[in-house]
Amino acid sequence: MLVQVYGDNAMKKTAVYKWVKSFSEGRENVTDEERSGWPATSRTEENIAKVHQWSQRSSLKNKSKEDFLATKQITVLEHPAYSPDLAPNDFFSVPKDNGNIERKAF
Repeated sequence: MLVQVYGDNAMKKTAVYKWVKSFSEGRENVTDEERSGWPATSRTEENIAKVHQWSQRSSLKNKSKEDFLATKQITVLEHPAYSPDLAPNDFFSVPKDNGNIERKAF
């Protein structure tokens, strides 16, 4: 019946049995209890501050690189990080190995 109402968001049968058992034993709170181990999320104020600090330093480094290149009058060409037109194509230049490579002397 839960699947008919909630679809894919319905709790699994084992989870329902676990909650029924917990409430039968006297539990009254529906929120999860604290437990040890890894946190459920890594989004903390401390981590957010570290990411902001890192991104500011990173942008300053990139800016200083751009300034250095400009002082040396070096033109930076815009191109994608990877392009098949710029990558060497060695796929067909090497003959297919039929497993006989160990018998050949180089």
